[in-house]
Amino acid sequence: MIGAEAKINRSFECNQMVKPDDNLGADKIALRVQLIAPTLGRFRKSVGAINCTKSDAAKVDFLPSEVAAAIQESLSPATQRAYADDLANFERWGGGVPANPAMVAAYLVHLAQDCRAATIARRIAALSKAHRASGLDDPCKSEIVKATLRGIRRRIGTAQREAKPLIRDDLFVVLHCIGDRPKDLRDKALLLVGFAGAFRRSELIGLDVADIEQVRQGIVVTLRRSKTDQTGAGRKIGIPFGRTRWCPVRHLSDWLDNARIDDGAVFRSVDRHGRIADQRLSSEAVSIIVKGRTEAAGFDPNAYSGHSLRAGLATSAAMAGASTWKIRAQTGHASDAMLARYIRDGSLFEHNAAGTVL
Repeated sequence: MIGAEAKINRSFECNQMVKPDDNLGADKIALRVQLIAPTLGRFRKSVGAINCTKSDAAKVDFLPSEVAAAIQESLSPATQRAYADDLANFERWGGGVPANPAMVAAYLVHLAQDCRAATIARRIAALSKAHRASGLDDPCKSEIVKATLRGIRRRIGTAQREAKPLIRDDLFVVLHCIGDRPKDLRDKALLLVGFAGAFRRSELIGLDVADIEQVRQGIVVTLRRSKTDQTGAGRKIGIPFGRTRWCPVRHLSDWLDNARIDDGAVFRSVDRHGRIADQRLSSEAVSIIVKGRTEAAGFDPNAYSGHSLRAGLATSAAMAGASTWKIRAQTGHASDAMLARYIRDGSLFEHNAAGTVL
């Protein structure tokens, strides 16, 4: 935490940066700086301008309420929360918007003590967007900030900690350890459908009965909206009947029949007495289920998360020789480059150079 004297000096330096332009008076700039302050309530008032250019941001205050509301919806609620949380972290450290390059560089050094490179990159991106939204010069584009970031990356590395993929054979071991109570039926269906559809957590818990169509080959699941489809264009995923006892279509049907669910959310909370609630599971619940079920099967739960199902399908399919374009058809990745980090481990031993000579 920065001392009070340093905070005062920074506030003075920042105030010196706020210069009226041709369109705004000093009072308007001061108001916008107040609105962009990194607390959730205040930040949401101006977060709608986050995708605007500097010149556009100067006009946001004068837009009709209907237009401002539409701009606000250009960002998902999750993105708005992420920006607000990152800016709140900057404020708790002792910073504020507007910031100068020296302040941002000092903040980066502070973050490097405890944060990973990916977290630092996300927080600096939020700070950059906050300045653009308020019509201010972006200090994150300065050479001092860029050089500081390069130095931090060289020092702490840029490798991200990724959840271990729950590959097919390990998934079968996990499923074998699950019983037949109502909660067990739900978890088997959730694990199998999540794996077969390569779903993200939000996609999995967002499924409704109306999104599932029974066809001769299995089921067709319609994703109404997803992380990479914020405008709701929709995407269809085919899940075929399985050739083993762990058929995702059959286990999904068993869960829905047992729970007497014929409308609304597919995956719901189940209490210890087997009572099934009306509300759908949370995204966090998916991770809890994956960790709990892998631990019960003798695996290290810390290595897995809700994302392990999606990564597990991609990796398992690559190991089985599926083409990348067929894998992408299931996962929804736009390119092989985006898919590469999922399937890299799955192809480590395919045509391995050492294997040809040893």
